[in-house]
Amino acid sequence: MGTILITGASYGIGADFARLFASGHHNLVLVARSLDKLTTLKEELTKKYLINVDLIACDLSVSGAAHTLFNQLKKGEQINVLVNNAGIGDYGLFHELEVLKQQQMIELNITNLTLLTRLLLPEMVKLRSGKILNVASTAAFQPGPLMAVYYASKSYVLSFSVALANELKGTGVSVTVLCPGPTSTKFVENANLTGSKLFKRSEPANAKSVALYGIKAMNCGHVIAIEGTMNKLIVFLVRFFPLTWQAAMVRIVQEKG
Repeated sequence: MGTILITGASYGIGADFARLFASGHHNLVLVARSLDKLTTLKEELTKKYLINVDLIACDLSVSGAAHTLFNQLKKGEQINVLVNNAGIGDYGLFHELEVLKQQQMIELNITNLTLLTRLLLPEMVKLRSGKILNVASTAAFQPGPLMAVYYASKSYVLSFSVALANELKGTGVSVTVLCPGPTSTKFVENANLTGSKLFKRSEPANAKSVALYGIKAMNCGHVIAIEGTMNKLIVFLVRFFPLTWQAAMVRIVQEKG
């Protein structure tokens, strides 16, 4: 599988992606804002698996960051697998939320995910070998009041990934979009979701199990990978309701209390 680049690798699903790929003795390029956390993870992985791990500290919520990251890759280094895992959310009424964070969410969840894919994809196509794993969410399948931009950004990732997978048929390059439901990571705290009924009424998935499911789906060539039986059922059923009804139902489970 060669060298694997993982964004948002410092904690949660991203860190578990790194551990799982490392256990298969693949070399890694780990990307996140915090170099300290990446360094700790690198020490763990290199000691245990004797692999090469390169670290790049890069804030992908900043405009142009994908180009910055691409330029920091070692000259001639071929990325065989791209895992676009980095993402942020924000909870609240759209008109009351901080403007800058909404902009950063769009840059991270949409713009730089797209540009990094565009920058790395041509070489994969040229070599007729490569895999792209984009992390979306079950949020991608309906509008999400109280997290309007986040849900919309994940809908973009889903649509973009499925379209790209279709374009790349016959090239030797595959695209998989992983859609987990609520997962136990720091995302809940960072997105101000603590207290939401979405996380209080059901047991969040384990980050490692989500990462493992995504890797298995990618290796099998699946385009859409929805983790969890209940999540699959919800995604199947929601399509039968008008968008306005979907929004109303999401609003109920998103509210705190």
